[in-house]
Parts: sequence; C-alpha cells; structure tokens
Amino acid sequence: MEIDKVYEPQRFEPHWAAWWVESNLFHVEAHPGEPYFSLVIPPPNVTGALHMGHMFEHSIIDAQVRWRRMLGANTLWLPGTDHAGISTQIMVEKQLAEEGLTKHDLGREKFEARVWEWKEKYGGRIVEQMKRAGDSLRLVAREVHPRSGAVPRRARSFRAAV
Repeated sequence: MEIDKVYEPQRFEPHWAAWWVESNLFHVEAHPGEPYFSLVIPPPNVTGALHMGHMFEHSIIDAQVRWRRMLGANTLWLPGTDHAGISTQIMVEKQLAEEGLTKHDLGREKFEARVWEWKEKYGGRIVEQMKRAGDSLRLVAREVHPRSGAVPRRARSFRAAV
C-alpha cells in the first residue's frame, strides 16, 4: 500500500466528525456519587474562523478531557461561543464600510439584527471547525438571545447537557 505524500484532511475529517456526533460518543449523564469532571471552553470571538491559537488551546484542553475520561470520570467538555460581543461588532462595521454604510446609517435595531446574522453565520462555522478538529465536545445548545429569550433555530434540536 502506498501512502499519500500529502495529507488531505478534507477527504477524512468531515466523515469522522459526523460519525462522532451521530454516535453520541461524548454524551454525558449525571450519576450522583461518581467522579466527574467538567470544563467550558473560553468562547472564541466570532470573527469568522478559529486560528492556530484557539487550536493550540483546544489541543491542551482535549488532552486533559480525554485523560479524565480514561481515569473513569464522567466528563463534560462544553463549547463556549461568543455572544455577539465587541469583536463581532467590529467585523460587522467593517462589512458595512465595504458597502459604504455605517451602523448609524442602519439605526440600532437594524444594526443589531446584522450583528446577530453575523454571529449566526460565523458562530456555527466555529463549532463546525471544532468538530472537524476532533474536539471531544458535548454539543448542546443553551444559547439564548439576551433580549428576546429565544433559542436559535439551529439549537432547538440538541438535547440539553447535564
């Protein structure tokens, strides 16, 4: 068998990432009295994509989480996501500038809607990148819009974590 000279992750990662999620490998249930370990990833800013610094951090966290699982602890690794913070606002303002607009041209409500659109688009991309990288996350959605209390559409199908 000949080994390819160049690794092409796009050939393998989507399949395995989907299989890990579909197989519910990282599901956690509460068992009172048993050892447990939980950790929440500090939320990356929703600026479009994870960078090497995020992936370095995730590698260290993943090693710790997998070690705790091997020790027999009921382990929950929950991904944090940005909540349309200041870095997201800056990205949306840059996008508006490319369109020849400012946030003042839109007004508060329309600008806020654009920020949430950005967060919905790129926040989901970041979670997909975490899955493809092999992060052994418990993927749930507990995101709630801070004003309306609504749970995003993509989140409604996930079961809540323990």
